[in-house]
Amino acid sequence: MKYLVTGGAGFIGSHIAEALLKQGHEVFIIDNLSTGKRGNIPDGAVFLEKDFTKFDEIRSDFSGIDGVFHPGALPRVPFSIENPIESFTANVMGTLNVLVASRDAGVKRVVYSASSSAYGNQEQLPLHPDMHANPMNPYALQKYIGELKMRQFAELYGIETVSLRYFNVYGPRMANEGAYVTVISHFARQKKAGEPLTIHGDGEQTRDFTHVFDVVDANMRAMTSSNVGRGEVVNVGAGSQYSVNYIAQMIGGPTITIEERKAEAKHTRADITKTRELLGWEPKIQFSEGLKETLRDLGIVIED
Repeated sequence: MKYLVTGGAGFIGSHIAEALLKQGHEVFIIDNLSTGKRGNIPDGAVFLEKDFTKFDEIRSDFSGIDGVFHPGALPRVPFSIENPIESFTANVMGTLNVLVASRDAGVKRVVYSASSSAYGNQEQLPLHPDMHANPMNPYALQKYIGELKMRQFAELYGIETVSLRYFNVYGPRMANEGAYVTVISHFARQKKAGEPLTIHGDGEQTRDFTHVFDVVDANMRAMTSSNVGRGEVVNVGAGSQYSVNYIAQMIGGPTITIEERKAEAKHTRADITKTRELLGWEPKIQFSEGLKETLRDLGIVIED
């Protein structure tokens, strides 16, 4: 089979491309290297250094493609608040371009990397896809719009689509610098530099951290499952939650408190009932072990 991966030089996209190659598929990567790294591109993939926000530039690359994985995006909430036009162009118009190019080329299925940030603050946990979306920031809204477009294209044009709402993905190749760094990478960098760990607010905000290998498994299942393809939205999370303070304690060292971030949910935890039913997917990597391994890759050893 021939698959195309947007953002395939990035964190999640490169792992998806690598998994596809291991299964013996032909893999094509579209990435403009704005956040991705050439070194992340797995051997054997065909790399197309292009920008998916430019429709005429990418439309011909979808010809003959069986399925498209679309993790390509400009992520992170603070970046979207500071750069609403740039992030909207990539996350909304870019997604529309991918869908139109897929439709015109006769691609069978598109698997979209959605975001749990679409939930925003909810009155109860765990979070399940039947809840009303409550996007609290530009990035959350942009990714939610992508879900709606996926469903609309399935209904109007018959292209199979499915949206995977990721919950705080971590693991090898995660960003360790720039606007896209996660709390784990940020703390790791500060630890290695001998700096105190900076905690926003009281540090009791919690997240459902999901290992990238589990995310890749969900993507593989979403592309091939006969139970999805009609614009469904499913959670991809570990079903647990850990505080920022917990991560800081695991890494160790002094901490300082800075201003709490605005426009972000206080807590997240995924209900994966629907994911289990439709994809037969279960997370396999426990956060405590995954975190230790990830920090080890970043040069920090956590004692048991």
